[in-house]
Order: sequence, then structure tokens, then C-alpha cells
Amino acid sequence: MTGADVRDAADEMIRVLMPHRDRDWSVPAGTLTWSCWTTAAHVAHDLLAYAGQVSGLSQDGYLPYDLRVSPTASPARVLDVVRACAGLLAVAVDAAEPTVRAWHFGPCDPAGFAAMGVAEAVLHTHDVTLGLGVPWRPPQRLSALVLRRLFPDAPAGAAPEVLLWMTGRGELPGRARRTSWSWRAAVG
Repeated sequence: MTGADVRDAADEMIRVLMPHRDRDWSVPAGTLTWSCWTTAAHVAHDLLAYAGQVSGLSQDGYLPYDLRVSPTASPARVLDVVRACAGLLAVAVDAAEPTVRAWHFGPCDPAGFAAMGVAEAVLHTHDVTLGLGVPWRPPQRLSALVLRRLFPDAPAGAAPEVLLWMTGRGELPGRARRTSWSWRAAVG
């Protein structure tokens, strides 16, 4: 996965959510305990953290910094922060050699950080759309890329539905709903 995929995921998030920027984003984001606003700010936080890991080549933990989105920022401004942080991750991923490794619960390559960034944007867009009552499904292409990179043991099926099931956000016929999960970003 590349920086273009990260940008695509952020662009999709903004395309879907920006028309609803004037709604009440203090409501829970789907089944999360976070509000829609906090969930969107979380996406920006993770994108920036992943960019720092790739560009800083941290080998033993997350770098000791954090993103603070002003609590007075409107939903539209939070989405602007998501776009900015996605751009930073995209640049970091594309500038890094494929052989570079940085820490994310083990050594992770730039493509893994891109995949995690895409997953954060797509999955949390789903959460926010649920909270706001907006019908939306993750895009097929991005879902398939995330499954291939982060969930190599995923069952066959339509990628958006499988991704939601793999992360405890959906049902798959004949399979119990997942109550815990983790992705595999680290590589050898």
C-alpha cells in the first residue's frame, strides 16, 4: 500500500462526512463510547502517529508526542486536520524505502503503516456514519487492500463486509460476531 491509498481513504472520509458537518457530532460513533467528533480526531491522531513512526524510524515504541485537536474545532475543521495528517503519512510512506522498519508492536514496514492509516480512516468513517445515521459502506478496493495486508487470515467474501466482521463491526453469515480482534502490521 502507498501514500495514494492513505489519501484516498481520507478523501473518502471527508467526502462522506463533510456534508454532515453541521449535525450534532457529540453523539456516540456507532458502537464506540467515543463521540463522532472524538472518533474523527482519533483518526487524525493515528495518522500523525504513524507518519512520525515511519519518518522517525522509532524502533522500540511510539515517539513521545501527541496530537491535540482544539476542543472548540468544528467537525469541518477536524476533517481538515484528518486531511493534513493523512497527507503527512502519505508523504512519509512514499519517501521511505520499502525495507525501512519502524515500531508498531514489532517491526512494521511503510506499507503496513499505510494499511493501518487506511484502516483507521475507513473503519472510523463507518463508526461516525452509524452515529450520524448516514448510510455508507467502506469502499471495496480499500477494504480489500486492508484485508490483504492486515488480516491475511480473513475469510472469503465481499471485502467491506469481511473487514467490518474482522473488526467486530458487522455480521457474516455462519460466523459468530467477533468481540476481540487485532491486525497484523508487523513484518519480519
